[in-house]
Amino acid sequence: MATTIPSHVESLADLLDRLGDVPLDRIRVHPAPGTATEDDLIAGCEDRLCELVDGVLIDKAVGFHESLLATQLVRSIGRFLDEHDLGLVLGADTQLRLAPGLVRLPDVSFFSWDRFPGRRLPTTAIAALTPDLAVEVLSPGDTRREMARKLHEYFGGGCRLVWYVPYGERVVRVYTDPDTFSTLRDHEVLDGGDVLPGFALVLRDLFDSTGSAPAA
Repeated sequence: MATTIPSHVESLADLLDRLGDVPLDRIRVHPAPGTATEDDLIAGCEDRLCELVDGVLIDKAVGFHESLLATQLVRSIGRFLDEHDLGLVLGADTQLRLAPGLVRLPDVSFFSWDRFPGRRLPTTAIAALTPDLAVEVLSPGDTRREMARKLHEYFGGGCRLVWYVPYGERVVRVYTDPDTFSTLRDHEVLDGGDVLPGFALVLRDLFDSTGSAPAA
């Protein structure tokens, strides 16, 4: 059944353009686009992960394989942090308010202890925090413009490093700002740079552990 955008909100074309050409089946129409709040996000997204963008609830595009990759990254970073007390790593159900009316859920987030004065952790459902490192494991339903918008949001909020893991590829794109990135292939080593000093992960090990297809 096709998704219908209520007539009292902006045109469908304008809405999709503003959100980065997000597929229509990922946009929730209750509450009406443009009217959703953080309370709606907390109350209305129990069946799957979703984000709040400009008053619109958007389902995250996450499949089994993408979730497995994200979980393996959380485990790898977590093991490193067990030996190097630099901060915290969290998974895809962590709701982060990057700006008023903007709540994102990176697939993996690392926060240095500097984000938590006195190591006091947030107690609210949605934390007003930007991670030092944000990781997005891209799915087929993620669009190029949507992910470009996220880059600007993460770095605009104070993020220092972003990793994008494209679906179906054994590569990681490492961003140090929204327009600057390098591509690491499966025979190379992903490191944490100045954000996670000392962290290193052989990408072939990551992809092999998740059943990713061998590189062509």
